[in-house]
Amino acid sequence: MQNKSMIVCRCEEISYDELVESASKYKCSARELKLRTRAGMGYCGGRTCRTMVDSIAHLHHPRKNDEVSLKHQAPIRPVRFSNLGEVKS
Repeated sequence: MQNKSMIVCRCEEISYDELVESASKYKCSARELKLRTRAGMGYCGGRTCRTMVDSIAHLHHPRKNDEVSLKHQAPIRPVRFSNLGEVKS
C-alpha cells in the first residue's frame, strides 16, 4: 500500500508534500507557491487552502513587510448575457 499525503487543495488535488517540496526547493513566497502548484486556483478560489499554502510558504521563505498576502476570490458562476442586458418594465 502506498502512503499518500494529505490533500490541501481539494479543487486542484495538491498535496501537503507537493507544497512543502516546492516551497523548500524554490524558497518561494506564498504567491509564487500558488502559481507553481496551482493550489488556491480551483473552483473555490482558495477558500479552503489559502491559509495552509500561506503557512507552508512562510516556513521556507520569511514574509517581507512589502509582500502582499494571498487573497481568495468568490466562485464564478455563468450568467447569460440576456440576463445582464434585460430591460424590465
